[in-house]
Order: sequence, then structure tokens, then C-alpha cells
Amino acid sequence: MVDENEVKGAAREFGGRVQDALGGLAGDAKTQAEGKWNQAAGRAQRSFGGAIDDVIDGVQDKPIAALAAVAGVAFLAGWLMRK
Repeated sequence: MVDENEVKGAAREFGGRVQDALGGLAGDAKTQAEGKWNQAAGRAQRSFGGAIDDVIDGVQDKPIAALAAVAGVAFLAGWLMRK
């Protein structure tokens, strides 16, 4: 299943590539830098979407293990906050 962040990230990355190329052709360093920034941001957003998909798949495949992990984290957080 493709997450919305994966689609938006891929679109932003592509837009950044176009922006980078146009800035290079026009000799505009600012546009080129913005394009590189958008490429990096798009890759990060796409990776985040992929990670979310992996978590959702893991919870669906092993719900008891996921519940145990959440309970363990909650217990540890409670134990650390009591002091």
C-alpha cells in the first residue's frame, strides 16, 4: 500500500529536479539551491511514507507483538517518569 507521503515526496523530488535543472540552465544559483533542497525534502518525505507503511504492515502481521512492544514502552516511560 502506498502512503500519501510517498506520493507527495516523489512529486516534490521530481519538482526539485526540474527546478535544479532550470536553475542550472538559467545560471540562477538560488533556483538551483532551492531545487536541491526540494529534492532532499522529497526523498525524506518518501522515506517517511515507506517507514509508515512498514510499521502498519508489521502491526497487521503481528498485532500481539506490536501490543507487547507498546506496553513495554509505556511501562518504561512510566517507570522513568516516576522519579
